Amino acid sequence: MALPSISGTTKFTGLIGHPVAHSRSPRIHHHWLAKHQIAARYLAFDVAPSGLPHAIKGAQALGVLGLNITIPYKENVLEYVDEIDPLARAVGAANTLHITAQKICAYNTDVYGIAENLRSGAGDLSPYLSCALVLGAGGAARAAIMALHQLGVREIMLANRTLRNAEQLAASMPVPVQIIQWENKEKALEHVRLLVNATSLGMLHHAPLTLDLSCLSTDALVHDSVYAPLQTELLTQAQARGNKTVSGIGMLLYQAQAAFEIWHGIKPEIDAEILQLAVRGG
Repeated sequence: MALPSISGTTKFTGLIGHPVAHSRSPRIHHHWLAKHQIAARYLAFDVAPSGLPHAIKGAQALGVLGLNITIPYKENVLEYVDEIDPLARAVGAANTLHITAQKICAYNTDVYGIAENLRSGAGDLSPYLSCALVLGAGGAARAAIMALHQLGVREIMLANRTLRNAEQLAASMPVPVQIIQWENKEKALEHVRLLVNATSLGMLHHAPLTLDLSCLSTDALVHDSVYAPLQTELLTQAQARGNKTVSGIGMLLYQAQAAFEIWHGIKPEIDAEILQLAVRGG
């Protein structure tokens, strides 16, 4: 089904990040826009750090309906909005903006994205709720911690390459988080039932994630928030030793679903068609 033609009333949404060339969000949103015959377009904008406040204010001036926010702006974007949803405030990061002429409102749909992806990808989560280790200290890690808390994980550990960033994140979260030194992360895996990579390590054009899974139980669940490439080295390594895994593509779809509903008032279906489109990246 084709998108409605562009006219003077066409609405625009989009993505701001750095980089964004790998993003599959435009094709996901355009599929849903065409399916529901909504006169809108979704564009990806690679914005340098110095341009972030200007890009957001410029979007408002141009009448842009909404923006997704990705790496590395999910935390500092909160400085440039007028209203912050309670969940985004609790997480300390936002990935979705709803924009009107009067105000810019920030939301976090990543929490929903991670939680729903784990539910749909792993089914019964009860075997994995005793202890989780999250890698990272950015906006994705914040969302992951909140999602794990909502799912009922009883102990949440956090490891990040820069210890100070992990400590600041833990201190700002409304849920208990135990800090693990980055060099001790492999040993900590002895107690872990759910491992979540919330870093950009392993993403295309980023440094690899070097992690020895020898101490991780083969009964543990491994989730990678990275979706480009779809099959990361972490997932390949985990699957080779028998661990159940959940890829980041579902998180991408579920957070997009929630953002789409905020902007357009319609909750699009996540079906085999949209999953196939996202997976093949075309």
